[in-house]
Amino acid sequence: MRLVTSRSLTELPVINCCTPLAGSSLGERQAAQLESVLKALADRQRLRILNMLLRADGAAVCVCEFEPFLGLSQGTVSHHLKVLAEAGIVAREGRGNRSYFSLTPGALDAVREVFAPAAARC
Repeated sequence: MRLVTSRSLTELPVINCCTPLAGSSLGERQAAQLESVLKALADRQRLRILNMLLRADGAAVCVCEFEPFLGLSQGTVSHHLKVLAEAGIVAREGRGNRSYFSLTPGALDAVREVFAPAAARC
């Protein structure tokens, strides 16, 4: 068995490859709020609901209109809408015995802003 000594090793050059961090523009409270929004959006059915609301151009949509498009029961759709409402993404409006939902103005601005610097570099 041969032992390797330091004389037989080739010295590698030191390369300074790290970019200094610019810091975070996201405070703890803002990060917690954004976490709530992202968790609510981290579901394919809720993303589909959001997409349908975006396509509705600001019009309120009855909960019953989501059911046939999603292939889900009214109770399941209501659950997803409740999660989105609790995160502040959608607003609920009662009209008689029906509930209508629309996007909360500016609800997705924080998501857009946190990823805007990265998107500008791509």
